[in-house]
Amino acid sequence: MAAEDAPDADLTEETFAERLSRTDASAQALKSLWSRTLTAWDFTEAPEWAPHGPGPRTAERRSAVYDLLQISAQLRAVLSAAVPVPTMPPATVITQEFTPWYTPETAAAREFYWPAYERKLRAKGWSDEAVASLDEASRAVVERLADPEQAETRQSKGLVVGYVQSGKTANFTGVTAKAMDAGYRLVIVLAGTLNLLRAQTQRRLDMELIGQENILRGANPEDPDSLVGIDYVGDDDNDWQDFICHGGRPSTLGAFDIERLTTRDNDYKSLAQGISALEYDKREPSKPLYDPVNLHHTAARMVVVKKNKSVLTSLVKDLKQIHALLGELPVLIIDDESDQASVNTSNPKKWEQGRTERTAINGLLSQLLALLPRAQYVGYTATPFANVFIDPDDAEDIFPSDFLISLPRPAGYMGVHDFHDLDSVTPSSQRTFANSQELAHVRGIEQPVDDRLLEAMDAFVLAGAIKLFRADRGVPDGPFRHHTMLVHESVKIDDHADLALRINTMWHQAGYTSTAGHERLEALWAADFAPVSGARAGDLPVPDSYAQLRPHVSRARQLISSGGNPVIIVNGNSDKYFEQLDLDFDRTPHIWKILVGGTKLSRGFTIEGLTTTYYRRTTQQADTLMQMGRWFGFRPGYRDLVRLYIGRKEAVTKTRTVDLYEAFEAICQDEEAFRRQLAQYAAMVDGRPQLTPEQVLPLVSQHLALVRPAARNKMYNAELVEIRSPGTPIEPAAYPDDAATLRRNTERWRPVLHVFDSASKLITMEPDDGSPLVRTFEAKTALITHPLLLSVLSQLEWNGSNHFTPHLNYLAQLDGRLAKVDDWLLVAPQTTRARRVEASILGSAPCSLVRRNRQLGKQSFGRISGLEHRKWAQNLVAKAAGAGTWDAGELSIGPHTGAILLYSVVEADKDTDLSAAAPGGRIDPGQVILAFTVIPPVAANDTSRRLLRYSASRSAS
Repeated sequence: MAAEDAPDADLTEETFAERLSRTDASAQALKSLWSRTLTAWDFTEAPEWAPHGPGPRTAERRSAVYDLLQISAQLRAVLSAAVPVPTMPPATVITQEFTPWYTPETAAAREFYWPAYERKLRAKGWSDEAVASLDEASRAVVERLADPEQAETRQSKGLVVGYVQSGKTANFTGVTAKAMDAGYRLVIVLAGTLNLLRAQTQRRLDMELIGQENILRGANPEDPDSLVGIDYVGDDDNDWQDFICHGGRPSTLGAFDIERLTTRDNDYKSLAQGISALEYDKREPSKPLYDPVNLHHTAARMVVVKKNKSVLTSLVKDLKQIHALLGELPVLIIDDESDQASVNTSNPKKWEQGRTERTAINGLLSQLLALLPRAQYVGYTATPFANVFIDPDDAEDIFPSDFLISLPRPAGYMGVHDFHDLDSVTPSSQRTFANSQELAHVRGIEQPVDDRLLEAMDAFVLAGAIKLFRADRGVPDGPFRHHTMLVHESVKIDDHADLALRINTMWHQAGYTSTAGHERLEALWAADFAPVSGARAGDLPVPDSYAQLRPHVSRARQLISSGGNPVIIVNGNSDKYFEQLDLDFDRTPHIWKILVGGTKLSRGFTIEGLTTTYYRRTTQQADTLMQMGRWFGFRPGYRDLVRLYIGRKEAVTKTRTVDLYEAFEAICQDEEAFRRQLAQYAAMVDGRPQLTPEQVLPLVSQHLALVRPAARNKMYNAELVEIRSPGTPIEPAAYPDDAATLRRNTERWRPVLHVFDSASKLITMEPDDGSPLVRTFEAKTALITHPLLLSVLSQLEWNGSNHFTPHLNYLAQLDGRLAKVDDWLLVAPQTTRARRVEASILGSAPCSLVRRNRQLGKQSFGRISGLEHRKWAQNLVAKAAGAGTWDAGELSIGPHTGAILLYSVVEADKDTDLSAAAPGGRIDPGQVILAFTVIPPVAANDTSRRLLRYSASRSAS
């Protein structure tokens, strides 16, 4: 690539740099062009101009581009400031080996719908980095489907894992566009279980992919008579002008048309005499449909259906009528929320001998796959565990046997990291609205006397007023079109009616037009919204005072109470119910309401403009709890206004309480840790995958201790034998909960309890978060030999299956067979002196006790080691590997020394007095868990770099 080939190459460097610094339209167009071009080069995998150069999305790649362009250091600095190197990580891909066919040349040869969709996303305000990331992730899916032109018949099945409310629809729209461009000619989208959800998906695809010309099918939009039966045009949909326009019928532009077999208002119905809609014309009748001469000159069909027995039965029946063509037809099946309804949940214990019995939707999906030998199935979900526990030996089911793709956290998304301080090592006393997500966005509901519901409603009104204030000052009000509050306390319908009546009464008594009401709002503004927005609003306008905000409070109140009632109950389970709610966020100009609901809010139903959430309901199911996280999503222009009022220490029974916020955090940690595991093991070794989709199944079981698969798939066809973790923490979580086993385990630790005899050392942690604060903690330390550590760990008992075995098998080989570990630095962190409760264990010197809780509905703990302790120990091991030896105060370790963090854990919540567990300064060994985190040396692996080892196992029968 030469400099003269680059955009605007006729500019001198000085002129170019000067133009980039301007703000006029010409300069913005130049910056946009270079942003798009540089970002595309940043993302390109193994480009021809640097096939063996630096990897994508790195500073080294960008530097290589600048070198090829032969530009000066000064211009490099200007360009890098204008177009920063992308930081978004790639999608994580767990895959079987496959034959590459979807090359850049193949994609470019016939692309039509993908470039149109790409332009639509940019028009919606997507950044170049976001578009490039979607391009990359959707390509990762399409290239693992079968080549639609190949003569060999092959099905592939995959799963794409996104985040709750994170825009998975954008990914499968991109996949659909690219797949159709490549030759797939029937696309079946399974979209929810309600007409409302199906219609939302249909409209999204119609607007952003199918386009006006395919919808009109030659009708004149200016002639009302020709528009009869055509949706969107001339009816109550105000956004027709925003539907993508191709500039003519695609078939007249050298591409192909898309024929819709469903519309916004009509799900699939039996075609009866209109079965010709599913018939495909061949240019060369003697050749199969998948032959390029036929494939690329016939229209594609799009079917968007809900997961309903009668609907899918009709589709299956009609497909059978064109059975002669089905063996030639490349088909793409997209299953949105694939862990809902699609998974077979029938009880295997009730199956007849030798026969798999299926639930209705799962059975119809199996029929579709059997009918369509060239069908490719791609499921989408935010909670993947149900799908990976599908029996991989059931060829007719939807186990993702070919690929599992974990999408990156998209830019602008508010998720777990925005509501929980997961990675913060900042002490609680030093946390502020600026550095703590919890302080900024979360408001605990702890006191039964004051449930803070009125405060939450006040926060909703204030947030609405600030949105109006911002819209008046030039902030685009598109994101402010809808403004909603969610209140969720119970699954019972009768409770919803009572709660809605209470909120409605509270609304009318709140006095939002009175002096007392304004004084209450002003106090909340001063104590909460003003400081949070001051720390987090960035460039968004913030009122200088409540007086400046007060006029907008009046308007917000009017919008919320329009129609006479500020509350809408959402708890039905029928299409008719949702139709009468008038809660279509696409077709309704403005929805400013308080929504009260139950399980129907837990999946699929997107609440647009959600700003305030009041959540107190408990559940024992992790996936249900995750799906209830409707406060996750995109909040452009109002991230600082988002508030979550959530139950803290809610009573579940007379003897048990649950902290919903902590329960969410624990489940989110599971999700995040699992994603990190997939990313770690996705790396290819010698050009081959070290982890395949079938091998994910036992990995999940090992990762989520005591979460067992259903009986029908309890026998894996791969057994996880070894997990290697050089330089990374190993932290078991499924500790026993009975006193007898705990006593035996504590006795096994006796040979190393001399660590508590040592004097406490003050350990200094270097700040790694930009903070100038230097943090310290006290710890007792000792060096122990590798055989001694292995002797202790190999005798431990665990709760249920021994999920520590794959780690133990790895550690056992660090005697020189796999790698040599000389010794281990045993570190026992001590709590701060002000909070320390000490006790002797089996006659040892006193050690400090720590509190830990097991996760909601599980026997495993969420996190054992303190985050700052683990970061310090991991950093110590890493530095020893790089420097040969590393001195940290009085501690000195070499490259063949690992670290162990040891905690004396008492199962208790934060309000429990630990001194009661240790009368006389001694603790019953049956009441303490000696919990640990092991960090092996960085060099503790062989040259293969392989991190997982499996053995064959008898598969399900």
